[in-house]
Amino acid sequence: IVIDHGSRRAESNRLLESVADMFAEAASCPIVEPAHMELAEPSLATAFAECVRRGAKRVVIFPYFLAPGRHWNEDIPRLAAEAARSHPGVTYLVTAPIGLHTLMAEIMQQRIEHCWEQATGANDRCDICQSNNGCRFR
Repeated sequence: IVIDHGSRRAESNRLLESVADMFAEAASCPIVEPAHMELAEPSLATAFAECVRRGAKRVVIFPYFLAPGRHWNEDIPRLAAEAARSHPGVTYLVTAPIGLHTLMAEIMQQRIEHCWEQATGANDRCDICQSNNGCRFR
């Protein structure tokens, strides 16, 4: 399960679906489900139940957060324990969030270069920001 905070903005919630799909393909993982802590569906309980329905005996919950905090330390473990109660015999693990990782510098550099090209007109179409005009100097 890849879990984020959840948002009232549908496009933000769709982003997590794309992240989960991308991870499932890259990791050759047969069962990957997105979940939101609040404000949107599917909830962690719904995603947990779907994993079990699809045959999972162990569920790994990955917080799609940059840094550890209350959600990772308290909220997600609580929600996971609540979800697991309905599925005796199924174990779960809440992993660390993305945090400080060597690939983060590379990702940051790629994103900065991409946005710089957008802002300076070197690129016509932005598949990241799409229509929100995020890559422009103000």
